[in-house]
Amino acid sequence: MTAHTIAETEALPDAAPRADSEVGPLRTVLLHRPGNELKRLTPRNNDQLLFDGVPWVGRAQEEHDAFAATLTSKGVEVLLLADVLVQALEDNRARIAGIHSAVNERRLGIDLADALRSHLTSLDAPQLAQVLMTGMTFEELPAAEGASLVRRMHLPIDFAVDPLPNLLFTRDSSVWVGDRVAITSLALPARDRETTLTDLIYAYHPRFRRTGRAYGAHSAPLEGGDVLLLAPGVIAIGVGERTTPAGAESFARSALADGLAHTVLAVPIAQERATMHLDTVCTMVDRDAVVMYPAIRHNLSAYPMRLDGNGGVRVDGPVPFLEAAAEAMGIERLRVIDTGLDPVTAEREQWDDGNNTLAVGPGLVVAYERNVETNERLEAAGIEVLRIAGSELGSGRGGPRCMSCPIDRAPLV
Repeated sequence: MTAHTIAETEALPDAAPRADSEVGPLRTVLLHRPGNELKRLTPRNNDQLLFDGVPWVGRAQEEHDAFAATLTSKGVEVLLLADVLVQALEDNRARIAGIHSAVNERRLGIDLADALRSHLTSLDAPQLAQVLMTGMTFEELPAAEGASLVRRMHLPIDFAVDPLPNLLFTRDSSVWVGDRVAITSLALPARDRETTLTDLIYAYHPRFRRTGRAYGAHSAPLEGGDVLLLAPGVIAIGVGERTTPAGAESFARSALADGLAHTVLAVPIAQERATMHLDTVCTMVDRDAVVMYPAIRHNLSAYPMRLDGNGGVRVDGPVPFLEAAAEAMGIERLRVIDTGLDPVTAEREQWDDGNNTLAVGPGLVVAYERNVETNERLEAAGIEVLRIAGSELGSGRGGPRCMSCPIDRAPLV
């Protein structure tokens, strides 16, 4: 495994990280290697935990290792979430925040919650990180004095601390815009605690102590998979199953007021599992090109938002998305590369995250190898495709973009 270790991430970089686009040369990225949290998935709970099946964890780890190796082979610094979480938890303030998020007193009751807090406080940083990510069942709870109705009325395999299998998708819980990071607000209960871990990493890890913040975790629902940095100063935000109109507006107002964008496009998408985020139907693959699910190409619209000159925000539209994007980006048109060659193939490959590519640089993307026709269409359009396996990784409905949070990209020139 060639990803950077904790010790290697302690040093502060000379320049603050920043990301102004989807396709600027990728320099640093945050990934999460699948861990024991995936072993908590069963046919009984996988739907609740947002997975379409029970993955083969060992194979998922092999696939993820190959993904990370592909990135490092292109000169990308790979940070692993588990490593930076452990490092952050060396700060006692981070420990307190992590423990507070894990212990649900309303669910456990005062006595059992106190016993769990006491136990978690006794753990070292690596052990605590494991509980925060993997969760804890009632049978794994430390022994507590006296009787507990809460224990008695739960099955031993029920979760006292919920696992976080969706940590795999680091894209969603934070978004870098310019030199600031936005901690998002995840919509579904199964992912509630993910932003707490992301928040404490950016707050207490030495690597990020100089990082400014944008937006806020307590605002309306907004997920990183819905945020596309189309070009410097131009942001598209999908509004659908995971990001609400209020979340999109809050983020837009923050980005516009902070000078991180001059135009924000709110893009309505179908509120369905197959199209949970904007990046499941459209991602940037070059300065002027997107790969897009053809079924939505001609009816995708946008509501442009810009400052009105009086301290407020003007909302226009709806207008066709592709036209609005090209205008805001200052180009004649966006090149569109369709997913698949026919409606059936397009639907299959969209479901298998054919649209969910990660740009390593302009015209260079990572994609799942299984989307054969989409990858061929990308290459025919002049896009170099780095293929990776994703048979097990894809069980949570996410591709290379979903599994990566770009922290630093070189500017486009």
